[in-house]
Amino acid sequence: MAEPRRRWWRWAVLLALLGVALLAKGYWNATRDPIVRHATVAVGDWPAGQPPLRLLLLSDIHVAGPDMPPERLERIVGELNRLKPDLVLIAGDLVSEKRTATHIYTAAEVVAPLAGLRAPLGVVVAPGNHDHWFKPDALRSEMEKLGLRVLQNEAIRRGPLIVGGVDDDFSGHDDIAATFAAMDRLGPGVPLLLTHSPDIVPDLPRPVAAVFAGHTHCGQIRFPVVGAISYVSRYGDRFACGDMVDGKQRVFVGAGLGTSIVPLRYLSPPDIWLVTLGPGGKE
Repeated sequence: MAEPRRRWWRWAVLLALLGVALLAKGYWNATRDPIVRHATVAVGDWPAGQPPLRLLLLSDIHVAGPDMPPERLERIVGELNRLKPDLVLIAGDLVSEKRTATHIYTAAEVVAPLAGLRAPLGVVVAPGNHDHWFKPDALRSEMEKLGLRVLQNEAIRRGPLIVGGVDDDFSGHDDIAATFAAMDRLGPGVPLLLTHSPDIVPDLPRPVAAVFAGHTHCGQIRFPVVGAISYVSRYGDRFACGDMVDGKQRVFVGAGLGTSIVPLRYLSPPDIWLVTLGPGGKE
């Protein structure tokens, strides 16, 4: 009897060690530095004489303990400034209030590291569902104090760009018609859309130069062959991740910097997108 019992304990210990190793790997994946992904968008009616512009897309920062304390975000911001973007776009979910969090930070603590972002055309933010579930007014107030421009179904001109910010679709705050009307009032320019969820794309009345979004986390937890547990989209994997063309619309969906629900990532590392817009034929 002793030998079978010892074998059972050995297997139990081995499985426990494998489980711990798997969790440790997932946490390491979640806290690694983001991958910088590059793309170019050729705009047919790019203004003559205007140099190309570098747009930096961040999404799903999800400030919360243990994996994304403000100190980590501050360090990432310092690294991102080395990319010398002309404009920074943040596609929502600055905060996380997940039950597994070891610490929930105040709105001021969440936003403070973003004041370090450096870009000649500034920083533009469209809120996400977690921002609305947290303290949306407090977050907006803190961002505006620091000079970040929050767009909630609004638009703003930045150089030759007309940036429309559609509020979060997942929590029901989006208004595409109001956003396009706001963009049209600003006159001619290169139109872009910033939003949290890419699920707005099929409802756009006309294509823009590019849509910048997040929300899906590129699955966050994906398995070989099986794929992701969920992309949190009513369109399944249609807007799952990365640089894509949907019909006539160019779309960028970031994997995000932080995590939701659990501080783990598998086969979907954190990333940001550095997208260069410039002259060229129509996409």
